[in-house]
Amino acid sequence: MVTAHPLPEGFTEIEVFAIGTALLVEALLGFCLNGLTIISFRKIKELRTPSNLLVLSIALADCGICINAFIAAFSSFLRYWPYGSDGCQIHGFHGFLTALASISSSAAVAWDRYHHYCTRSRLQWSTAASMMVFAWLFAAFWSVMPLLGWGEYNYEPLRTCCTLDYSKGDRNYVTFLFALSTFNFMIPGFIMLTAYQSIHQKFRKTGNFKFNTGLPLKTLVICWGPYCLLCSYAAVENVMFIPPKYRMIPALVAKTVPTVDAFVYALGNENYRGGIWQFLTGQKIEKTEVDNKTK
Repeated sequence: MVTAHPLPEGFTEIEVFAIGTALLVEALLGFCLNGLTIISFRKIKELRTPSNLLVLSIALADCGICINAFIAAFSSFLRYWPYGSDGCQIHGFHGFLTALASISSSAAVAWDRYHHYCTRSRLQWSTAASMMVFAWLFAAFWSVMPLLGWGEYNYEPLRTCCTLDYSKGDRNYVTFLFALSTFNFMIPGFIMLTAYQSIHQKFRKTGNFKFNTGLPLKTLVICWGPYCLLCSYAAVENVMFIPPKYRMIPALVAKTVPTVDAFVYALGNENYRGGIWQFLTGQKIEKTEVDNKTK
């Protein structure tokens, strides 16, 4: 006879099930959409451009986020974390690695779009590959720091997944959070803001708005903002007075990033969407040059 594990403190049975279901839906939908983006890049020659390599980087990172969410969903249905403390550290590292790589790659796409539309310079394969490698190595550097003692990974309030431990709010946490948020949220956000503002001004002069220049930055702020706000508040005040179920909301919002990114950078891109359609149906896309500029 199977013994049911007790409910995590502060959660009802329906809340645990709802969170697990939400994580599962986010994981499956995001993985399918970004998997389609990755396979289309591999199969369709017209999609294999230096600019689209950066879109591929986003899709790879977002698939990693989905895998992380799927593990959390499975554990939520079990009502406990079955992989031990070492598994928690790996899960936290993996979650941070893919999340930071996704943000850095989004900033790289903004930088490329700025040069494409404002300076009319084309991205070379060597530059695109270097930017992709740098984004992942930079993410790996910050993700490994909690494993080395600067910051710490621990359980989320539901105790079925792991992330940066914001419950202590000590000097170790505050210094790591300040550096982390500066280099991995504020600076990428600034790059996206300035790049898309310049592109918007260029579009306004020509009267030809090729894509929504405000959408990428809005995606960053809306999806990652609540989690950043929670972690930042934990640096100055004790957040443990907030009920655990409410502290899970920012994490759930952040897990929507893979799905939203797929629509912003791949499915929302007329040319990339044409490449995906060609992969699915075999029908040739009309344009021979396919870049990563969202229509």
